[in-house]
Amino acid sequence: MIALAIVLDLLCKFIPDKGLFPFGGGITIGFLPLIYYTYRRGTGWGLGTAFVYSAVQLVSGWYPPPAGTLMAFVGCVLLDYVLAFSAAGLAHLIAKPFGRYRLVGYGVGCVGAHLVRFVCSFFAGVFLWDSTIPEEFSQLGPWLYSLLYNGSYMGVNAVINTVLIVLLCVAVDPLTLRPMKKKKA
Repeated sequence: MIALAIVLDLLCKFIPDKGLFPFGGGITIGFLPLIYYTYRRGTGWGLGTAFVYSAVQLVSGWYPPPAGTLMAFVGCVLLDYVLAFSAAGLAHLIAKPFGRYRLVGYGVGCVGAHLVRFVCSFFAGVFLWDSTIPEEFSQLGPWLYSLLYNGSYMGVNAVINTVLIVLLCVAVDPLTLRPMKKKKA
């Protein structure tokens, strides 16, 4: 699933964005296999898989923060990569309370995972990337600019991925999406 997520993410980079997201981010369905996997195997496996995916994203898509301090480096690694991409592993945990309304839970879990990713990137934008605000948007300030910048692509990602995960769960019998139980010996 990690490889599939990376391939889907790379394929989405061929979509021309006309320089809309100069500091990272973009429209992608790379979260989809990770969220599917967490529904299939549970939160623990989902978090582990999403963490490995975050490490691959860190290596392949690193945008160093403008401030050259150790705290900015650690903050960027944690907020923009480790916590943000590992959020996909939380989808199962968020979906679990919906019990027999599984399909609703899958949709809410997907939105929730994207929301956690957004919060991480939002705070990274406010505290780490505030000096990169283009001159024409400087009157917005870091809080509003981060909200608009990150929300512009993450909102679209949340909608696309939620629709796709629900369609995938409808296409595949939702009962097969339960975490695997260990067989007794």
